[in-house]
Amino acid sequence: MSIMQGKTVQNGNNGLQASGISISFNIVLSLFKIAVGIAGNSYALVADGIESATDVISSAIVYGGLLISSRPADDSHPYGHGKAESIAAVMVALFLLGAAVLIASQSTMQILAGTREQPAWYTLPALLAIVLLKEGMYRFLKKTGDEIDSNALRGDAWHHRSDAITSLAAAIGISIALIGGPDYASADDWAALLACLIIVFNGISLLKPAVNEIMDGAAPDHILRQVVALARSVEGVRQVEKCRIRKSGTDLVMDIHIEVDGNISVRSGHRIAHRVRDHIRDSLQRRVFISVHVEPFGEE
Repeated sequence: MSIMQGKTVQNGNNGLQASGISISFNIVLSLFKIAVGIAGNSYALVADGIESATDVISSAIVYGGLLISSRPADDSHPYGHGKAESIAAVMVALFLLGAAVLIASQSTMQILAGTREQPAWYTLPALLAIVLLKEGMYRFLKKTGDEIDSNALRGDAWHHRSDAITSLAAAIGISIALIGGPDYASADDWAALLACLIIVFNGISLLKPAVNEIMDGAAPDHILRQVVALARSVEGVRQVEKCRIRKSGTDLVMDIHIEVDGNISVRSGHRIAHRVRDHIRDSLQRRVFISVHVEPFGEE
């Protein structure tokens, strides 16, 4: 197994492991929220627990997307199955936006109803503990997602941060309700509405790059600059005439036109093209599908 293949397998395993941890964490935490919310007369905490339960579905989608995208290329999918990760990222972003709409509608109904009762005091430390746990899970998944360049995993990370934001908003609201009395019982609902704006903003931010990948949009500029520099560093390459790169999940698909001395043999130009391909693959240490086209230097 080559270094690049080993790195690809490791990335896939890391992503699946992180997603599995996220699923287990959400199951335990959602049950905890619902139980404490019912016992402590906190509808906000029960609703938060139900929202965490929906996160189990989104985490399962991420896990499935990563599992499919890690499959090697075959006759039916010569460029691999990386798009499955992008599709999962879109679905997770939509779940995030849906959760924001659900929380906002529930909070609005509670405010209009005006029938809120004061929650028990122990719901406050429970929420603060949840905020810390959710923020920790966000940082873990975000770090793993950045390491393997997975938009789906980054989206799942933001599900945890959105949970932390709504829980923090509920904690602030409960604090106001406990201090201010029954007249301020709806404070956590108003705080939740403000938190929803942050969740929507981040949901849209996650949706854009995922849709761009599905539409075969160009890879980020820093990847393009890196690949061009790697190709130019190969002995025999006079210039990089053209370079097109697109992301397919965590994979890269690229077409490169290199210019070489027009007086060398076809066999020599072919060898240079192979060195360019191998150098890029080994340097990036990720699954890359490369097509290298050779042109004589200085001719149009």
